[in-house]
Amino acid sequence: MLNNFLDKFKLHAEKEHLPTVIENISSGAVFRGTNLWILIFAIFVASLGLNVNSTAVIIGAMLISPLMGPIMALGLGIGINDTALLRKAIYNFLIATGVALTTSTIFFLMSPLNEAHSEIL
Repeated sequence: MLNNFLDKFKLHAEKEHLPTVIENISSGAVFRGTNLWILIFAIFVASLGLNVNSTAVIIGAMLISPLMGPIMALGLGIGINDTALLRKAIYNFLIATGVALTTSTIFFLMSPLNEAHSEIL
């Protein structure tokens, strides 16, 4: 009876194929095309939320942002000791950070609202 209960918690039967998981996470770490445009517009939405002091808009921007791809690749690269994947993840995360900073700077330079709210401070 105890073995039957413990069998319900074993993960071996539902384990995914490791090379497939690595390939999916590795391909999701790259910022080109659609991912880059989604990131740019997510940063515009987040900047708008910061500008008008709206927490809901900021959270919505976090939900549409594709930044989890490089973050997951970074964790996987560390976890399986894959330096090539780790370098790829760090490179793409730095690209995403640069694009985010550039996009938000452009937004705040063009914005007519100049008052800093609590979310910005």
